[in-house]
Amino acid sequence: MIAKAKAVAHGIRAMLYVSGESRNKKHPEKITRICDNFMPQDMDATGIWTEMKFATMNRPDIKNNVIRMEISPAMEHTKDFTVEDWRQLWNDFAVAFDEQEICDKDGKVVSARTNVSGSKSSVWLHEESKSGIPHLHAIVSRVDEKGNINNDHAIHLRAQRAAEKVARQRGWTTAMHVHETGIPQVSADCMEALRELAEWSWDGYAERLAAKGYKLFLRKDKKDVIRGYVLQKGSAKYKGSELGKGRNLTASRIRQTWEKLHPGQANQSRSEPKQTAVPTPKPPVTKETAQSPQPFVQRNSPVYEDYTAWQPDRLRTEFEHGGKTYGRYLPEKVLDCLNDEFDYRELANWQPLQNLAAAYFTLVASPYGEVAGGGGGGSQSDLKWGRDPEEDEIEFARRCAREASRRLGTQKKSGMKRK
Repeated sequence: MIAKAKAVAHGIRAMLYVSGESRNKKHPEKITRICDNFMPQDMDATGIWTEMKFATMNRPDIKNNVIRMEISPAMEHTKDFTVEDWRQLWNDFAVAFDEQEICDKDGKVVSARTNVSGSKSSVWLHEESKSGIPHLHAIVSRVDEKGNINNDHAIHLRAQRAAEKVARQRGWTTAMHVHETGIPQVSADCMEALRELAEWSWDGYAERLAAKGYKLFLRKDKKDVIRGYVLQKGSAKYKGSELGKGRNLTASRIRQTWEKLHPGQANQSRSEPKQTAVPTPKPPVTKETAQSPQPFVQRNSPVYEDYTAWQPDRLRTEFEHGGKTYGRYLPEKVLDCLNDEFDYRELANWQPLQNLAAAYFTLVASPYGEVAGGGGGGSQSDLKWGRDPEEDEIEFARRCAREASRRLGTQKKSGMKRK
């Protein structure tokens, strides 16, 4: 069994999705209400959200006012579960979640106990539309019924530990056990992929692993040097540092491991003379060009992501631009990023800034000119706008936020304006 938890600010969007009232939930018939705690029963998403807002109305300092949780037991463990069984699983998980007091290596408490069991919460059962795999979604108030805050420090670790404890109590196979037992097979697959490589390259390594069902994610530093990697197969993830024998599959040693498996090819590749690239002379820069500020132009073709359709881990959001209202499905992490970039507690014009940043992110607009099609193509300007292939979505969201700030400026609630 695995579990995730995160404190979020977009409580109403989360509540609409969990309850199945959101338009981006294609199969609301596969959603079952499990329980509502410390609230009137059978309310809709808006009513539940209103109850939770009342619980936090005296704590305006709390930005992320609800905790969003997901609990996913193995399908074979819950195939005969009734609604009451799911309710009991939630209760057991909440107790295990609250029991933890997380300390650092010096024994200092870094995350005090929570009181999720004594807080307003709404719990729903979802079934995957294709696989039928059931899992629980819960929205929990950050303030319990006694007025105390449920802290969110190390909240992801708290959820993982709670899931492990409940699984052990019930005699289920734990996620940690599945992970550890999978390492030998993953290591063997990596070694086989290296044996199949006639010439070393990360691209070739990724292709061989893809044929075995793995996805390879490289971790690079600011100088574009590969410092580590992660393999994913299904929902399981494995770091390169935990694979192989004697750390022989880490990013820093994996080429040496390949060379040991292919001594002939390795010697040949080292003996071949390296070709030095002849630098292309740069065109002269005129005085007028040097003095005028140059806009950011991407060196590669931008990535045009489509956010008009629902996908897993995306939430529907609406924003205004140019007198029109647009509905898009954005990744939850992007919404969190824009909320962090333009904090409603600090900025008087946070909403226009968020609207413009969202318009840039979804290609409804461009800093170089309005997008003709409203979210699907290039802008009217000759300059390209979109996510650079080397950027992830969060980096692009931050760049959109910076462009919005340059266009509108940011106005603090105190009345001071900063550029």
